[in-house]
Amino acid sequence: MALLLRTVARHSVYASHLQFGPLCRHAVPMGTTAKEEMNKFWAKNANLNRPMSPHITVYRWSVPMVMSISHRATGIGLSGGISLFAVAALVLPGNFSNYLDLIHSMSYGPAFLAFSKFALALPVSFHTFNGIRHLRWDVGKGFKIPQVYRSGYTVLTLTLLTSIALASI
Repeated sequence: MALLLRTVARHSVYASHLQFGPLCRHAVPMGTTAKEEMNKFWAKNANLNRPMSPHITVYRWSVPMVMSISHRATGIGLSGGISLFAVAALVLPGNFSNYLDLIHSMSYGPAFLAFSKFALALPVSFHTFNGIRHLRWDVGKGFKIPQVYRSGYTVLTLTLLTSIALASI
């Protein structure tokens, strides 16, 4: 092992800086430590009044930004809701009709039921229409900024109309 290290040291660019013991190798000493380098980095950024990292508060909110965040949030919410519903269907006693009768017996007013239907239909319709918008982007269409905004407003309008229509059924 020591012979191998000495052979490598003879052919190395840094051979004059390295010292080899029987089985250990010493690294070239650096002028500064990593902590000192990081302190210089943060001091420079503070002097230049730079933010610590790109963050939501740095940018002005726009329709594409809100649509992207909302698409991800609805996707997470819908998959979580479906998973919870599936687990509940597996572990709770009885069948679906028993729980549906329980909801009917609570005698909520029509306004509450319409709002509940709207609250369930809104994320489903938004995620569906925005997913279609993303599929259109996947084929390379609609990337110009006016088209991005127009398709965003179209998705929002269709989402609202569809959710109202589904809640009124």
